[in-house]
Amino acid sequence: MLPEETLSELKKRIVELLPANVSISGVEFEGPELVIYTEDTQIFVDDGGIVRTLAKELKKRISVRPSSNILMEPEKASKVIYDIIPEEGGIKDIYFDMDTAEVIIEAEKPGLVIGTHGATLREVAKVIGWRPNVIRAPPIQSSIIKSIRRYLREESEFRKDFLKKVGRRIYRDKTKEDEWLRVTTLGGCREVGRNAFMLSTPETRILIDCGVSVGSEGTPYLYVPEASPLKDIDAVVITHAHLDHSGLVPLLFLYGYDGPIYMTQPTRDLMALLLLDYIEVSARDGKKIPYKSSLIRDTIRHTIPLKYGDVTDIAPDVKLTFYNAGHILGSSIAYFHAGKGLYNIAFTGDIKYERTFLFDPAFNGFARLEALVIESTYGGMNDLQPSRREAEKNLKEEIEKTINRGGKVIIPAFAVGRSQEVMIALEGMQLEVPVYLDGMIWEATAVHTAYPEYLNRNLKNSIFQGENPFLADIFVQVDDVEKRKAVIEEKEPSIILSTSGMLNGGPVLEYLKGLARDEKNTLIFVGYQAEGTLGRRIQKGWNEIQFSNEGKMGNIKMEMKIETIDGFSGHSDRNQLLEYVRRIRPLPSKVICMHGENHKCTALASGIHKKFNIETVAPMNLETLRLV
Repeated sequence: MLPEETLSELKKRIVELLPANVSISGVEFEGPELVIYTEDTQIFVDDGGIVRTLAKELKKRISVRPSSNILMEPEKASKVIYDIIPEEGGIKDIYFDMDTAEVIIEAEKPGLVIGTHGATLREVAKVIGWRPNVIRAPPIQSSIIKSIRRYLREESEFRKDFLKKVGRRIYRDKTKEDEWLRVTTLGGCREVGRNAFMLSTPETRILIDCGVSVGSEGTPYLYVPEASPLKDIDAVVITHAHLDHSGLVPLLFLYGYDGPIYMTQPTRDLMALLLLDYIEVSARDGKKIPYKSSLIRDTIRHTIPLKYGDVTDIAPDVKLTFYNAGHILGSSIAYFHAGKGLYNIAFTGDIKYERTFLFDPAFNGFARLEALVIESTYGGMNDLQPSRREAEKNLKEEIEKTINRGGKVIIPAFAVGRSQEVMIALEGMQLEVPVYLDGMIWEATAVHTAYPEYLNRNLKNSIFQGENPFLADIFVQVDDVEKRKAVIEEKEPSIILSTSGMLNGGPVLEYLKGLARDEKNTLIFVGYQAEGTLGRRIQKGWNEIQFSNEGKMGNIKMEMKIETIDGFSGHSDRNQLLEYVRRIRPLPSKVICMHGENHKCTALASGIHKKFNIETVAPMNLETLRLV
């Protein structure tokens, strides 16, 4: 059946199921949703059971939107909103989501904007047509989020056509009778970096992650038959924003891909931030720029954000659900349901199975799971990490030793995740020295405050109650060369939290050049250092490092103290990984270990097999595993 015929049949059925007083002006597939357009949106709002009934009967994700003819032009609608809503509500921003016909109102006091029993919002909706959604204004404004919102509004016509095209591809008729499922390893196996996996059925091909190897610039094997031509891939799924999982997504569009990219909304925003920084750092370091910024914009306009727990059709025979991975903001375990009950497989991406300062532990309460693809970063026999509280105590001790001898502490940290964890730890130490934040850390922190629903309950409540640890007085933003130079030359002790986390670029190198020769200072690693990076070399004991200074190469003697504080990592240690598998009920029949050095992947696979007596494998890159 053609998509038009399918939609016509669905429209007839919807009319039969709706109350007589509800009229609809159109029905359309838009991305993974079946969208009903109507002038009677308030009836759907007042009776939430209507949408639930339709979804159950039609077995589709249903979204109800106002017909375009009743939508007021955004500029006029903004003026109406300001006229109706009391000034005491403290409106900070108004954003029109063209995909959903929703107007998001960011306000300091959402209750005053909503009004008694929602009366104020109902008045707004009646006048402007758009569905109002009120959220608490984030305490730190994010420039990347504002840029993405503005760009998506400019691209509204493209998005409309794109989502229709995607929707019709998702809900196309199946053409194959065979049933099988395979996973092809395109990167990230027995190594850390360039994560990429192809999930294939007779009908569908889905690329899970598309990263770069930080340090070696290694890329996934996207030219092999299982992946090419790229234009025939049905969907790309990104588990989280770190470059080893998302760094090469823009290149897909250069080589013919034109389909959807599924991820959470925080992942989209953080990914954009990291990709832009990636090409900027590449240019600054004299390396070949992997792609132009226009391809990053192309990536953004092809994204379809999903929320945790939403079961979503992404192909005729595959459903996707994202669950919290506990690793960084918006990080996800990608859970795939193939066929009509044929097989269920989950890709953990990077996970943390422990409650941290930022997040709840990774989800593992799957109703059914046949295969688990799990990370092995700390899967070695002796890879045991202290708790967050113990790590905090150890960090405080090292900082105090340095401060007492009049030195400075440099903490290289990933802008996303580790920086915010360390910030909360430092804020709780009640230190009487400034903490300088350099690189993307402030902007990444702003993105965290924009999505409090992704943070753990304690932190979310603190932010809502005005006790935001990210806004503590000890934090000082460094945003230009002169400030950086002043921090280095300052005689007083201080703490410098700067990107990048593996010393493979970024402003942290300037601090290292300026402070490495002084034995009073300390360099403290709080995150994983991959092979091939400067951070790993220093960890191994290199006491002389080479730097470029105004085009000339020179050596610097490392006189400062070097320390590694374990326990702040966003990855689970061996015990947590084993416990994660142990608590899945029923146990999966197959576990695939990846994202770890060679011996760590094999050690974790061996440990899981011995402990739980289930089939395990630590594949090499370019293997194809048939699961059904």
